[in-house]
Amino acid sequence: MFRVTAMGRLLLAGLAAATFGAACGGSSTGGASPSPADVGSGSLTGAGATFPEPFYTKAFFDYNAKHSQVTINYQAVGSGAGIQQFIKNTVDFGASDVPMGAADITSAGGADSLVQIPTTLGVISIAYNISGVTSLNLDGPTLANIYLGHIKKWNDPAITALNSGTTMPATAITVVHRADSSGTTFHFTDYLSKVSDEWANTVLKGKGPSKAVSWPVGIGGSGNQAVAQSVQQTDGAIGYVELAYVVQTGMHQAAIKNASGKFVTASVGGATAAAAQNTSVSPTNFSISNEPGDTTYPIAGFSWVILKTSYSDAAKGRAVVYLFKWLVTDGQSDGSALQYAPLPSAVASLALSNLKLVKAGGTAVLS
Repeated sequence: MFRVTAMGRLLLAGLAAATFGAACGGSSTGGASPSPADVGSGSLTGAGATFPEPFYTKAFFDYNAKHSQVTINYQAVGSGAGIQQFIKNTVDFGASDVPMGAADITSAGGADSLVQIPTTLGVISIAYNISGVTSLNLDGPTLANIYLGHIKKWNDPAITALNSGTTMPATAITVVHRADSSGTTFHFTDYLSKVSDEWANTVLKGKGPSKAVSWPVGIGGSGNQAVAQSVQQTDGAIGYVELAYVVQTGMHQAAIKNASGKFVTASVGGATAAAAQNTSVSPTNFSISNEPGDTTYPIAGFSWVILKTSYSDAAKGRAVVYLFKWLVTDGQSDGSALQYAPLPSAVASLALSNLKLVKAGGTAVLS
């Protein structure tokens, strides 16, 4: 059994044929997986980020189809909530688009009690809903000023200067942002802090990007899906949303001027180009926003899961480790159709190395 949210059901319905093929062995995802007798068993519970939810929905469904003795119940409640549930020991794994910081690690029992695993590479799209406008260019300072509340209408001179040939209406801009503690917000504010001193020093107060922000303007929604729905339902709205949600719902997205001066829309290729700029990814060095390169998309980031380093239930511990071993290797193919980029080889190697730190019933699962 695998439980999914409403967004998950939508995605599974749209990918029914592909899922059926994977479940029946029609894909090549079985090569590196251990035999069913080796993967452990149990009902796993996880909670956290909405950013990778579409990928997790399909991947967990496919894994359960291959190994029915392992069931996964994942609740996409946001990165901050997922970390808190992990700290409270109410889930078998947490999920966050931002690795846990020092304070949270201490609250969870210290660095030796947990391990953080990169699982996927996602892209944050700038979605908009402007009646009659089907293409839109924005640069970093202009986007930052929209989210500061300095730019209030779509025909502001700063916007029209970037969109020659397009008649921008005088429609009021409705800014949509996350209301919950969100890794997507962390990646977005990481980008804003690099393109706007006012964002870095006034809103973020020089403390760097954050999962929760005192927004200068706008309306909030909990989760990527809620932000996407608000943008869809409001003429003049703009919001930051994981690309999978934009593609699945057919929303318009803006082209963003990258650090090399090129206008690019969110894409798997753009995220891959961004990730290539950071050759030493770790839980303390993971930013890939506003990186150089003609094809680089400037707002992208890794997503992570947080595991215990020791599971007293040996069968469940093995199930957790082998699930994520599959996810960071063969399971990466499940993300392609959902607009997630595969982990770079060095990052996948980091994930596998960190999984070797996990013990089940007192014994390391992987060697």
